[in-house]
Amino acid sequence: MKVVIQRVKQASVTVEGKITGSIKKGLVLLIGIGGEDTRETVDKYLDKILKLRIFEDEQGKTNLSVSDIEGEILAISQFTLYADCRKGNRPNFLQAAAPEEAEELYQYFLTACKEKYGKVEAGIFGADMKVELLGDGPFTVVLEKEMLGY
Repeated sequence: MKVVIQRVKQASVTVEGKITGSIKKGLVLLIGIGGEDTRETVDKYLDKILKLRIFEDEQGKTNLSVSDIEGEILAISQFTLYADCRKGNRPNFLQAAAPEEAEELYQYFLTACKEKYGKVEAGIFGADMKVELLGDGPFTVVLEKEMLGY
């Protein structure tokens, strides 16, 4: 699993001209599911994301989590995070999970996130999505398995 986390002042995702998710201050999560990922993987990532202290406190230090600031989350599936560009000029996506598996884990992520946190909006898996965001910082973090002790 790979997740790009962007701290935002606001963000939205549109599919076929309709907004499917919109948030104010919080996090945009671009979520890539790999072929070896499981529900356990998703749980570890979600726990880390909800506790990640990337928002500023009163002294301007990054000491607060999305939970601490009562921010919102916009989760978007993004298999292209698994692009392998080592050979040639056309990326391959062989390390990404098969669409059926990836969708099941993405839906699991959304359900678990809503249960643990609640303030979650989302894109539509596999759709052509248009994402708009107003970055805050900018502040972007990339989470990969190595960072979670895999």
